Amino acid sequence: MKFVDVHWEQHGFFLDPRAYLHELPRLRGELPPGAWAFVSDPGHYDIPGATRCVKDLELAGVRLATDRSGGLVLEFAPNRWKHDSGLRVSYSGVRHFAVDYHRAIDWLAVDTVLLDEVLPDENGGCVHEIELTDATVTVRCDDLEAVWGGDTGWAR
Repeated sequence: MKFVDVHWEQHGFFLDPRAYLHELPRLRGELPPGAWAFVSDPGHYDIPGATRCVKDLELAGVRLATDRSGGLVLEFAPNRWKHDSGLRVSYSGVRHFAVDYHRAIDWLAVDTVLLDEVLPDENGGCVHEIELTDATVTVRCDDLEAVWGGDTGWAR
């Protein structure tokens, strides 16, 4: 990630979205509408408080379109100690999708979200990078739509 700082320290992860939050107002005109709505939500980076913060969501599903539509859906289950519901992110016009596993942390049952960052793509659209506890997800697309709650099928 370019602005969000996520790295391992002696006893845990260090997470700092402040540089990205400082840069975010400049990105308003450069990000597609769905991506902007997602990252500019006031709770998105409210790590200790907001139930709509992506931190600690659990990657639960990946659905790729089998046709050439460029569709992709990532589903995240709620962390039972933090979130009221899960999150579904639907991507349109996907040009690139990758999951790079680090295989450094083998004591976790599932990969959880540390933080994410959405930046404009040089070819138009956006790049969504999601840092997980043991992997990095990268999606280059035209836009995305993030839906919290019952529409994800994960509301409690």
